[in-house]
Amino acid sequence: MSCAPTFEVLRLFDVHGGPIAWERHGHGHINETFKVTFEERVPKGRQTKQARYIFQKLNGAVFGQPEQVMENIVNVTGHLRRKAEARGQTDLDRSVLTLVRARDGRPFVYDADGHLWRCYIFIGGAGSRQTVEAPDQAYEAARAYGAFQRDLIDYDGPCLFETIPRFHDTRSRMETLHAAIAGDSANRAASAQDEIAFALSRESLAGCLLDLKNQGLLHERVTHNDTKLNNVLLDFETGRAVCVVDLDTVMPGLCLYDFGDLVRSAVSQSAEDEKDLSNIAVHFPVFEAIAKGYMEGLGEALTEIERDNLVASCKLLAFECGLRFLTDYLMGDTYFRVQRVSQNLERCRTQFALLKSLEENEGLLTDCVTRLWRGAGGESGLQRFP
Repeated sequence: MSCAPTFEVLRLFDVHGGPIAWERHGHGHINETFKVTFEERVPKGRQTKQARYIFQKLNGAVFGQPEQVMENIVNVTGHLRRKAEARGQTDLDRSVLTLVRARDGRPFVYDADGHLWRCYIFIGGAGSRQTVEAPDQAYEAARAYGAFQRDLIDYDGPCLFETIPRFHDTRSRMETLHAAIAGDSANRAASAQDEIAFALSRESLAGCLLDLKNQGLLHERVTHNDTKLNNVLLDFETGRAVCVVDLDTVMPGLCLYDFGDLVRSAVSQSAEDEKDLSNIAVHFPVFEAIAKGYMEGLGEALTEIERDNLVASCKLLAFECGLRFLTDYLMGDTYFRVQRVSQNLERCRTQFALLKSLEENEGLLTDCVTRLWRGAGGESGLQRFP
C-alpha cells in the first residue's frame, strides 16, 4: 500500500525546517509523488517561512537500476542549467528541475524498505494539464520539448544509461505481446480478442522508424521519451511553458518518438480510458499547434527525413502505447497502476481508436506538416543539422 514519505526519509535530505503538510501530487502511473511543505523559523524573530518540495519514490519494478536513472537526471539537468545560464536566464530553479541533495551529498536516499527516494524544489505558479483545453497549450508543450532536445544536442557529459531497455523498440513490444497472448497468465485473452486481432493486423507498423534508423537515415539524440502533455509545466498566469519534468526516461532515442508521443497523448482531447470510442478523433487545430511548436522548438535541428516521418511517428506511438496497455492487461496489470480490472484494456482501446483516426486523416496531417515546414524556411535553403 502506498504512503507518504516518512519523517526518517524527509530528514535525510538537505531541507530546512520541519514538515507541516503533505499531499499526493500529479497523475503519474509509475512513481509515488508527494508535495511536502516545510516551515522554518526565521532566526532572531518570531516569523516563519515556508518552502515546498516534491518527494518521489521510484518504482523499482519499472526502473531496475534506479541509481542509473538518477545519474542521468543529474547529468542532464546540469547541462540544461548551464545552457540556461549562458542565455542569461535568472529563474533557473523554475526553468530546470532542481534536485535537492541528501545530507550525505547523494541525489537520493533509500528508505528502510530499500526504495529509492528523491527530492526536487517545487515549481510554484505553474502546473500540468491532463488534456488540451486550447491549442496554445499544445503549442507551448511542443515548443518546450523541441527546445529541450535542441539544448541537449551538444550534450557532452557522461554517456547516458538506457533506463528502460528497448523502451521504444516496437518490434520488441510486439514480441512481448505475443508471449503474453501465449502465456495468458491472468486468463484475460478471451476478453481482449478484438484488441489482439487489431494489434496483429498492424504488426508491420512496428518497424517503420527502426528500419530507417538501421539504414542510417535517422540518428539518435538525447530525447525525453515520455512526452505527454502533462510532463510540461505551464505558467498559471501567462500560459507559457515553464519546465519539462519527469526525466526518468531521458536517454538516447529518436526525436520522432518525442513528437509522436506528444501527439498521441494530446491530439484527441479525450480521457486516456475513454469508454465512448466515438469521442476519439484527431483534433486538427491541436495537431497543427503541436507541429508548429515542435518545429519552432527544434529549429534547424530537425532534418528533412525527420520531417517526412512526423506523421508516421504519431501512428507508431499510438500503436506502441496501445500494445503496452494491452500487454499489461493480459499480464495482470503489473506495470501501470489501475483503479479497476478493465482499465488497461480501456486505455488500449482508446489508443487503437486514435490510430484509426490518424490513418484516416494521414493526408491532411501530412499537408499540414509540409505547409508549416515551408513557412519555417525548410525549403528555402535553411541550414539544417545532418
